[in-house]
Amino acid sequence: MFAAAARRLAMVAATGVRTYASEAAPKKGGSSFPLFLGLAGAGAGLYVAKERGLLDDILGVPATGAAAAAVKPDYNAVRAAIEDLLETNPDYDDGSYGPVLVRLAWHTSGTYDKATNTGGSNGATMRFEPESNWGANAGLAVARDLLEPVKQKYPWISDLWTLAGAVAIEAMGGPAIPWRPGRSDFAPAQFVALPDGRLPDGDKDAKHIRDIFGRMGFNDQEMVALIGAHSLGRCHADRSGFDGPWTNAPTTFSNLYFKELTENKWHKKKWNGPLQYEDKSGQLMMLNTDMWLLWDKKFKPYVQQYAKDEEAFFRDFAAAFSKLLELGVPFKEDAATAASPTPKQ
Repeated sequence: MFAAAARRLAMVAATGVRTYASEAAPKKGGSSFPLFLGLAGAGAGLYVAKERGLLDDILGVPATGAAAAAVKPDYNAVRAAIEDLLETNPDYDDGSYGPVLVRLAWHTSGTYDKATNTGGSNGATMRFEPESNWGANAGLAVARDLLEPVKQKYPWISDLWTLAGAVAIEAMGGPAIPWRPGRSDFAPAQFVALPDGRLPDGDKDAKHIRDIFGRMGFNDQEMVALIGAHSLGRCHADRSGFDGPWTNAPTTFSNLYFKELTENKWHKKKWNGPLQYEDKSGQLMMLNTDMWLLWDKKFKPYVQQYAKDEEAFFRDFAAAFSKLLELGVPFKEDAATAASPTPKQ
């Protein structure tokens, strides 16, 4: 790669010399003028090479200018690459990486604070410490590493984590998630560490839910809809401390979480771990924050509605999740008309 880049560089540098240096025959003697012209020409060649993106292989930087313009983003190809990864490891959890990709998209976006306009998915800041090592993000290195080959194949995409969450939901039977590109990947020098504690903690109460989600700008209905993502995945004792799935179908997006919450009987689990609840079988679990959706008078009507009406849940979840993914993203004015990926039907 470097040899090829060097050859291209030499070719363009030579062109630069011919273009910018005087073609007059050099005078004999000790004049340094020809050397000056040669250096100027070489410098011009380097400038042209950089503008054409021919130095990118050597410098290891993303293509810019004409080279970047030549790359036509193919989001449907990225979607297909993500979906191909979902069930590549039958030994991971319940046989799908889908739930952990949803959690990655959720946690990279859920750091947003509307009061300071900080956090959110722009920048992909979970790549950096200390955010990557927050307790709330334990286990998400699995998702980030899983997507790395996709990033290598499509290095132009800076929206990979959020798109992966949307694709995973759709692939697991959920609603189509409105999504658009427009994020960037921060360089280390651009990264400003966020305070820990911006993500939900499962052992807290209704006030904590409203504090966390309200900081991002969500109302009660949106909060309940977003927590409905607990229809997917499970907790891990070696990550969050909690343990077990919320439903018996943890790789299928549905309203089953709300059905279990309202129709099942829950009691405190007797164990050495943090406070959580379990059903009679001991196979399913609920967090304290889940139970507060039932106990809180303002949250409960939405829980009951979604338990009875999956279509309403899908509609409200898609709107709230799309809003979550866009928090803090400085979209360009024409972003709404940018090339939009097409979810599979």
